[in-house]
Amino acid sequence: MMISSLHLLSPIPPKKTPTTTIRSSHSSFLDLTPTSRPEPVNVDIRLHSQSKPASDYDTVVIGCGPAGLRIAGLAAARGLRVCCVDPDPLSGWRNNYGSWVDEFAELGLDDCFDAIWPRATVVIRDGGKGKDLDRPYGRVGRKEMKVRLMEKCADNGVAFHKAKAWTVDHQEFRSEVRCSDGCDIRASLVIDASGFTSPFMEYDKPRDSGFQIAHGILAEVESHPFDLDKMVLMDWSDSHLDNEPYLRPNNEKISTFLYAMPFDSNLVFLEETSLVSRPVLSYTEIKKRMVARLRHLGIKVKRVIEDEKCLIPMGGPLPMIPQSVMGMGGTAGLVHPATGYSVARGLRAAPIVADAMAELLGSTRMVRGRQLQQRIWSSLWTAEMKGEREFYRFGMETLLKMDLEGTRRFFDAFFDLEPRYWQGFLSTRLSLSELASLCLSLFGHASNSSRLDIVTKCPAPLARMVGNLALQAV
Repeated sequence: MMISSLHLLSPIPPKKTPTTTIRSSHSSFLDLTPTSRPEPVNVDIRLHSQSKPASDYDTVVIGCGPAGLRIAGLAAARGLRVCCVDPDPLSGWRNNYGSWVDEFAELGLDDCFDAIWPRATVVIRDGGKGKDLDRPYGRVGRKEMKVRLMEKCADNGVAFHKAKAWTVDHQEFRSEVRCSDGCDIRASLVIDASGFTSPFMEYDKPRDSGFQIAHGILAEVESHPFDLDKMVLMDWSDSHLDNEPYLRPNNEKISTFLYAMPFDSNLVFLEETSLVSRPVLSYTEIKKRMVARLRHLGIKVKRVIEDEKCLIPMGGPLPMIPQSVMGMGGTAGLVHPATGYSVARGLRAAPIVADAMAELLGSTRMVRGRQLQQRIWSSLWTAEMKGEREFYRFGMETLLKMDLEGTRRFFDAFFDLEPRYWQGFLSTRLSLSELASLCLSLFGHASNSSRLDIVTKCPAPLARMVGNLALQAV
């Protein structure tokens, strides 16, 4: 259900741990120790019994992140026997998640935001007027959403096993997950939702990913310059580097932007982000640029409540399809190749996969083995979706070739498009024909300099995309 009245909600800051507040006499916020850690959730869950017969589960889900819990709860609600394996199922999620409100509303999760801004804004360059986007944006309440997903699992009988998945051994019709505590759990299907560093996903092509890297802090500040009715989606200004000239040359080649969520006049989430680079920009460089930016903005950090390091592989090939382990979330290639968004898309894909699982695992036909894996993977990655992903990869490869000015010109034109185009692109909801129309419209809205960028820097990525689309069509 869509939120009828969109406004800034007052988040409850995490509990403070006993500590002496370190004031701004220090050189930067990097000297401050975060005063809070994610709180565990309190949900009564059923634990896996090691005395159970090995054949009791239809599926084992590895990982208790958003994608893992969502697919586990939905599969169990369809009558399947599910076990989730995670080192600490009730632990709090560390990283912040942001999303467009309409994406969570479609999933019935729009009450899981702890703050909502009626608008977002994009700053292209210093001194320029920001582009206000009339699309509400929210910060996901991590604890609220995890509780919701865990309760769905608990209500439908999902079992949890507190251990690390160590190895997965596949037989003709069964797979066995060996855990770090020596426990072996068998099921007809293994779903890997453990994240980008998973050792269980196989690839048959070189993993030529781009990388998004960011450093973020939830901070108590003396003051900040942001409008409380808007979150800052992107701020590409670079005047903060005037006093740090040694940082400017690399920023002109591999630029970073500020992402900011102002909760009130003294509480703000700030993140310096490299949208995409190959190879990954150094984390040290990110932090230096953020220090320079906050000094320039006059933001004096009194206390760092939380900090986070975010590293997201983007684009690259899909996992080998099919294969014995089914992926969900980042392990399945669901990260947006050009933006890094993944949470809403992973949640949106889960019902599709759960339906396929119920049809195959819950049917009297008892589809198992290679045929099961083929059909489950095909439910997630249809030919149409693979083609659409090639377009998004094309967008990423194009952005990789642009310097700061080229990136500014690109987003200046991008956010001047009809909302159905830029909104659909950011949410991975455009069909192949709509993506082709977006490209034409973008070229029409672009400045002459930006058109020159597109003409000179797009041919190689375009040829690669066309070649991949042709191979998929064979």
